[in-house]
Amino acid sequence: MNRDRLLAAYDYILPTERIAQTPATPRDHARLLIVKANSQQAHGIFRDLPNWLRSGDLLVLNNTRVLPARLHGYKASGLPVEVLLLEPQLENEKPTNDDFSHRWLALVKPGRRLKPGTQIWFGQSPEQSLNKPDSSLETLKVSATVLATDRATSGRILQFHLPPDQSLRDWLETYGQMPLPPYITNSDSDPAQYQTVYADRLGAVAAPTAGLHFTPELLQTLQEQGIQQAFVTLHVGVGTFRPVEAEDIITHQMHSEWAEVPLATVELIRQTQATGGRIIAVGTTAVRALEGAAQMGKVEPFQGKTNLFIYPGYEWRVVDGLITNFHLPKSSLLMLVSGLIGRSRLLDLYEQAIAAEYRFYSFGDAMLILPEARIR
Repeated sequence: MNRDRLLAAYDYILPTERIAQTPATPRDHARLLIVKANSQQAHGIFRDLPNWLRSGDLLVLNNTRVLPARLHGYKASGLPVEVLLLEPQLENEKPTNDDFSHRWLALVKPGRRLKPGTQIWFGQSPEQSLNKPDSSLETLKVSATVLATDRATSGRILQFHLPPDQSLRDWLETYGQMPLPPYITNSDSDPAQYQTVYADRLGAVAAPTAGLHFTPELLQTLQEQGIQQAFVTLHVGVGTFRPVEAEDIITHQMHSEWAEVPLATVELIRQTQATGGRIIAVGTTAVRALEGAAQMGKVEPFQGKTNLFIYPGYEWRVVDGLITNFHLPKSSLLMLVSGLIGRSRLLDLYEQAIAAEYRFYSFGDAMLILPEARIR
């Protein structure tokens, strides 16, 4: 079997101290590994990005905004429950900024104790509140019922119950917590540092982390140098961070995530291509949105769900270059980047980055893969 198909071929050893626990401050002071043609690379700082791009290039960024999706509640018995919302269960499968469905797919702990029909209360447990005569029962007005188990994710379908005058979106903004990844265990970051500066489409449960390095000033500098910017939306969910478990990776089934590639972005892409500019995706989620919108051969306006899984051998249709962070071993994200520059070269670059003490994962440093480095 081709080694690129083997899950074990995407493994590497990362020292724990290389996992970033807090982001660089300012954002654009993260380090940048520049990947060039002919096995060449350079080291820089993210704020130097304009030096590596050309006038006429187009940056495509994912404008999704992270939902405060981590909740802590209780069963009626007082047993603590942790909930991580993944995606709304909408009739038309189209999330909006105006309102949310009250029915969500979620990961829950402890899963074995949360069978269909179980009620989850948020705030103080019923036992705690009822045992305090002077306490308010206000916190007990929001609850959720477990409707079913989702086999694909081992999660639960939850139906939320709120007072008639309260929206789920507003309640989450007040009560929910930012869902930092589990490998960030000792962070003093502010919740705003886990949002891009251009995030405006609420609905993700993880940040499109390559975009965290941009500041308004850097975006302005790029614009002034003739490097245009366009936006797509992909609401990062379980499809992005779900681990690959199939030993033959091509049998892995990606969970669908909601994406939108608007007409304005498509038009900018076509103009850029027609004038010899290059399409630089900011993050693997922007890649999946763009390539998902081009499965008929060329990019078209798109709105809906995509389960596109990219790995070595993929035929690229839109993306020329990529800005990305350093990803977990055996992850679909590592496989996607391998599809752009080759698995062996990528793992060699990772070894060099570890030796040079780059910081890895969501709050870590970045890599710029220039178009000339892409496998053709």
